[in-house]
Amino acid sequence: MSNVGQGEREWRFYVDDMIAFAQKVLSYTNGLDQSGFVADGLTYDATLRNLELIGEAATRIPDAVRAAHPDIPWRLIIATRNRLMHAYLGIDDDTLWSIIQDDIPALLAALQKLKQAHP
Repeated sequence: MSNVGQGEREWRFYVDDMIAFAQKVLSYTNGLDQSGFVADGLTYDATLRNLELIGEAATRIPDAVRAAHPDIPWRLIIATRNRLMHAYLGIDDDTLWSIIQDDIPALLAALQKLKQAHP
């Protein structure tokens, strides 16, 4: 039984949020190389925040939906969020740049596919 009418947000909206956050990450870093990204404090901070928000939204996706879509690395997304939130000064810029360049485009495609499968 659904609790949507009782104030619980529909999980599909969290997928929409994840898509929007991923698009922001790609938009903010478009045209930058790693050194330019790291040197631009505002872009760096905004990108980190959106990566954190992707992970936070992922925690709101029901286990059944996650299990039905194992192509999306849910646990890794959430673990990355936790690492970013709690690592403070211990964030590795090489790993972060790899996430932005490799993982976010793949995640965005997978989330868009998920959205199409569950309109």
